[in-house]
Amino acid sequence: MARVSKIKSFCAAAALGLCVGLSGQAMAAKGSMHVAFGDIPGADMLNFMVAVKRAEARGVKVKISFLQSEDIASQAIVSGQADIGVGTPYALIQKVKAPIRMFFQLSKLAFFPIVNTEKFKTWKDLDGQPMYTHARGSGTEAIMNLMASKNGIKYSSMSYVPGSAVRAGAMLQGRIHATIVDAERRTLLLKKGKGKFALLPLPKIDGSDEALYANMDFIKKNQEAIDILLEELVLTWREVNKDPLYISQARKKYNLLPDMPKGDVEEIDPYYKEAVATGIFDANGGGVKAVKGDFEFYGFAGTIKGDLSKLKVDDYWHLAPLNKALKKLGRM
Repeated sequence: MARVSKIKSFCAAAALGLCVGLSGQAMAAKGSMHVAFGDIPGADMLNFMVAVKRAEARGVKVKISFLQSEDIASQAIVSGQADIGVGTPYALIQKVKAPIRMFFQLSKLAFFPIVNTEKFKTWKDLDGQPMYTHARGSGTEAIMNLMASKNGIKYSSMSYVPGSAVRAGAMLQGRIHATIVDAERRTLLLKKGKGKFALLPLPKIDGSDEALYANMDFIKKNQEAIDILLEELVLTWREVNKDPLYISQARKKYNLLPDMPKGDVEEIDPYYKEAVATGIFDANGGGVKAVKGDFEFYGFAGTIKGDLSKLKVDDYWHLAPLNKALKKLGRM
């Protein structure tokens, strides 16, 4: 996944990889926003980028930065250097009482623990071994911690390596021997590994992988821009669910990620077909039901601490803008 531009000093100063500006067409009559992804760009972000282009056509100017990690992206939101983050910052909100709230579920968790069978074959084999996940507080970390707890094991260390593509590359190169990847990279590893890689079993998990979040002051001061973005996200998600090929067509229309390697381009349609088949794009943007699922998953995984029965939706999510969009567009 990959993208480029001069964003703000926080991006250049830390040599954080690629950043991209999706400029508005003409003037930002309906407002502007700066979105920070703690990841490198790829197929799984194209649906969001399509929704952004559709929002831009309605007068919202959007700039997107791709940073080195979710930690750096969340710091950018808390410090005001960016407006909207991407992730599931439950631990951040709970720990530092940050005045940020999630407001749209981008995707549900769909990840796959995978091992080099020359080294490991079962969960028990991972006891005392290093583990590699996407980011601190991420769904990938939560899944692996949950499975460690369920299997009575403890990793020797937890290292954060953003991007399933990067972790899959490290597996292929033999630099790591156990990790967790998305569906696209799972298929890649099983295909290129020639029988060397195998998936470890997982129970059914119902939790958010990625959500949009922002400081409450920004949400309140930019209601019109947020409303338009949410409407286009809901409409784009419904288009994808109706026709998974829509994203590759829209990518060409909007000239998104034009420098993607040919192999990655060929995986766009298969990725969205599987994503739709497994139901990771909620047609209603998540809502209360999704939040309750998050409380259960991230609570049992240890990301959220304390008495789960006392968790309140409003302490972590601000659903009023989404409910407004759904009132206009209808629920599915």
